[in-house]
Amino acid sequence: MNEEPEKWGVIYNPKAGTRKVKKRWKKIKEYMDSKHVSYDYIQSEGFGSVERLAGIFANNGYRTIVVVGGDGALNDAINGIMHSHAQAKEEIALGIIPNGIGNDFARFWGITSEYKEAVDCIRNNRRKKIDVGTCCYYDGWKHVTRYFLNAINIGLGARIVKITDQCKRFWGVKPLSYFMAFLSIIFERNQHRMHLRVNDDHIRGRFMTVCIGSAWGYGQVPNAVPYNGWLDVSVICRPKLPQLFSGLWLLMTGRILNHKMVMPYRTRRVKVLRARNASVDLDGRLLERHFPLDIGILHEAITLIIPK
Repeated sequence: MNEEPEKWGVIYNPKAGTRKVKKRWKKIKEYMDSKHVSYDYIQSEGFGSVERLAGIFANNGYRTIVVVGGDGALNDAINGIMHSHAQAKEEIALGIIPNGIGNDFARFWGITSEYKEAVDCIRNNRRKKIDVGTCCYYDGWKHVTRYFLNAINIGLGARIVKITDQCKRFWGVKPLSYFMAFLSIIFERNQHRMHLRVNDDHIRGRFMTVCIGSAWGYGQVPNAVPYNGWLDVSVICRPKLPQLFSGLWLLMTGRILNHKMVMPYRTRRVKVLRARNASVDLDGRLLERHFPLDIGILHEAITLIIPK
């Protein structure tokens, strides 16, 4: 690839959802061609290829990288950009054309699933510098840093993300996916012995789920915004069944912090020293259990193209 700062580098992720995704990409491509968009595109091939491709685009001078995919593909792309050798990474603009399953980060910004509007949004080129979350750990051989845009979930939140995505992938029916996730909340409300350090507080106990978010974290940190240099944290204890239903209602209406089983915090750094037998995900990407996790925030580390 040659250096093409004016061209879009488009990454199409065909495995992000159902069979309809490939037909959808054909329509997206035809619309971009009709608007005379200058772009190069590459189709991802298997798990991890989006990260590699985003790094290739960044290293080759592309300053607008467009992801046609969901939250998982965005997570791969931001890791590819941040791990690249490109200079001034904060000047690389990330564009989103929501596709497939899980578009929570795009919804936060009001980026519609209507592909024509998403393409026009990128063409309008309204830019905003946003924060990038960091998660550092030692995997037994080396120190690793993974990046995220939305949130890290530890415990039940990670299980729900996994179950919902699997249901959407196999059945492609959102209501059925949410119903299966709802059943998991009822029957898999396991508590995990955790130890976290938030600011100067050591938080120890048995918790059902923890969400550490730069954006709204699937509704669990509804006050988080990815441009203020802070992380919002929700530590959630296991509710009794009546409290569960009220908690679900508060979650859906963006008021989960009002639930008495939720402990909210705001910080720039979280250290997860222990979370016994708990699943961990970053933006929907499951992470192997490696504790302790040192979680932080890079203020205005990347540029996002947002709607007017």
